[in-house]
This record gives sequence, C-alpha cells and structure tokens, in this order.
Amino acid sequence: MYKTILVPVDLNQESSWKKALPVAVDLAQKNGGELHIVTVIPDYGMALVGSFFPPDHTEKALVAAQKDLATFVTDNVPSGVKASDHVKVGTIYKRILKAADEVNCSLIVMASHRPETQDYLLGPNAARVARHATQSVFIVRDS
Repeated sequence: MYKTILVPVDLNQESSWKKALPVAVDLAQKNGGELHIVTVIPDYGMALVGSFFPPDHTEKALVAAQKDLATFVTDNVPSGVKASDHVKVGTIYKRILKAADEVNCSLIVMASHRPETQDYLLGPNAARVARHATQSVFIVRDS
C-alpha cells in the first residue's frame, strides 16, 4: 500500500523521530517499501539575520547535515529496510512538501509535539504539512 515513505527528522530534536521513525520502518517492512529520511536546514541567507552569519555558513551546515543524516540513517534504520537520506535548505514545511513530491512518496510519517494553545491540534510544521500535502500524512504524537 505505502511503497515510498518520507520521514522528516530534526537531527537536533529526538522527539521529531523517536516515535515516528519506528512507525515508518514498520510500514516499510510490512509493505516492502522504502524510506526517504529528510532533514531541513533553515535558510538564514535572505533575512536580516543572515548578515550575522559567515558567507559560507549554509554550505558548511549542508555538508555537516549530510554527514550527520547519513550516520543517523545507518544507526537508526534496520539494514533490511531500503532508505535514502535527503538534506534540504529552506522553510521546513515547504521543503518537506517539495521532498515528498520529488521522491513521489505515497505517505509522509512525521512527529508532532504536544500542542500549545496556539497550535490547537498539531505542531505548526506538522499542521502545515498535513494541510497542504497531496500525499497521505501519518502524524505520530511524541508524547
């Protein structure tokens, strides 16, 4: 049913994957599917904030994130599950949606934190992905 599954992760926030990744792995194993693990580096280059970073900040962050994500996949995805890693730069929910379209996934599995009053039901990125994705979205609560 779900052959291509996208799993967004924040490498600095275990709650973004601790419960969601096992769900995605289980779905991939049961359906003979593959995982696409994506992380997003915020783009500070276009905002006033970007002027406070060195000019090569994004390139260095991209190289470090690619290395860290590859290690993450090796350490957290069972060897029998086909998995690819992807690092994107930009607005988190927009890059997740674009990555989902690029890999032609059938399902996005992502975590959502316990909502604050202003979030109502989901975290802001999870809510935006769920609202705008053309794919099915499986939201896993982190607590």
